[in-house]
Amino acid sequence: MPRARRGNQSAKKGSGNRGSRNGTRGDSEASEDEAASEVLSHCSSASETVSVAEEAAGNEVDYQAQQEERLDKLKEDIENVMDKSVKTRLAALGNLRLALSSQVLADFLLERRITLTEALERCLKKGKEEEQTVAAIVLSLLSIQLGCGAEGEELFRCVKPILINIVTDSSAGLSARQSCATCLGLCCYIAAEDVEDLISTVCCLEGIFTSCYSNCSSPSPALQGLLCCAIQAWALLLTICPATHVHKVLESHLPQLSGILSSESVSLRIASGENLALLHELGHDLDDDFFYEDTESLCVTLKALATDSNKYRAKTDRRKQRSIFRDVLHYIENGEFQEENIKFGLEVLYVDSWARRRTYNAFKEILGSGIRHHLQYNEVLREILSLGPPLVLDAATIKASKISRVEKHMFNSAAFKARTKARNRVRDKRADVF
Repeated sequence: MPRARRGNQSAKKGSGNRGSRNGTRGDSEASEDEAASEVLSHCSSASETVSVAEEAAGNEVDYQAQQEERLDKLKEDIENVMDKSVKTRLAALGNLRLALSSQVLADFLLERRITLTEALERCLKKGKEEEQTVAAIVLSLLSIQLGCGAEGEELFRCVKPILINIVTDSSAGLSARQSCATCLGLCCYIAAEDVEDLISTVCCLEGIFTSCYSNCSSPSPALQGLLCCAIQAWALLLTICPATHVHKVLESHLPQLSGILSSESVSLRIASGENLALLHELGHDLDDDFFYEDTESLCVTLKALATDSNKYRAKTDRRKQRSIFRDVLHYIENGEFQEENIKFGLEVLYVDSWARRRTYNAFKEILGSGIRHHLQYNEVLREILSLGPPLVLDAATIKASKISRVEKHMFNSAAFKARTKARNRVRDKRADVF
């Protein structure tokens, strides 16, 4: 660098031939600097490539380290489920619930299923209401991870008697009974291979909610939650019951379920309405000429619920009730189902029947916000919903599937303008009022 400065200074001060010689020397030095800069740029680009590769390798190492740390924490949580302290057991159950609902850990759980199953059985047998409630939820998540193989079937056979005892025990806590009723239905749906196990579970759940057939307006709010869980678990199992049993259910339960529509509980009315639509769908699947004799009076009741505007009910309850009973009424009158599209990743799940809706909702209630991750990667859930094996996507495919920020902005702007025009037409005082 000092040498270059002297050359520049001499070029400024010099004149004549001396100046030309200095200029030539300065040009050669400049060309040397350019060559050096090119070499440096090549070296820097090579170093950048190496740094990117090193960064990617570093990220992979970090991910593996984090995954190992998570698994070590889960091992500790499984051990803590057997701890003497109630507080420690509840914390461990909460951690397991979060992990199993947000990740697919089938291989990890297969190696430790016996230990975890025994720990959950102990929580259900000896724990109090809160512990039983969370343990039943973790048990449902474990069944979703293990699936319908030999391990899942063994799990169901071990816990079935315990769950039935809690569900039918009137002295047990109601939240524990609700959780166990949901767990019983879901585990049976996933893992029961014997038809006798299926039918006995259906009959057990029937015994819980048929008590409200005679007087559906009297159950307490807490008991109403148990009745709803039992009805929904029962309906889930009906979707896989043999035709002979479905015929019996149609004969005995169609008239009785209609009576629950007059219940004071919004949840009970909605559960009853959805299951009435499901029973009609199952009836049409068995016989194209299926017809319910009391359809006319049923539609009158459904229409009243679909247009209910009683102010003493909460606004959100009225809105939810009207939306669901419009769909129920439309199906029973015209046989048409309002299809739903559930998007996850690059795929779409088409919910095109009441049976499929009940199945999807049953898993969604247990998995919560983790439902989309399990739809993408959980082979058990994908097989149940006929989604096929999980997709294997490379980075280029994922990147190509994403729209740019400009495209997203243009789409949102166009949608906003269209929505504004539509609303202005309705808000305009000159709009026709029918």
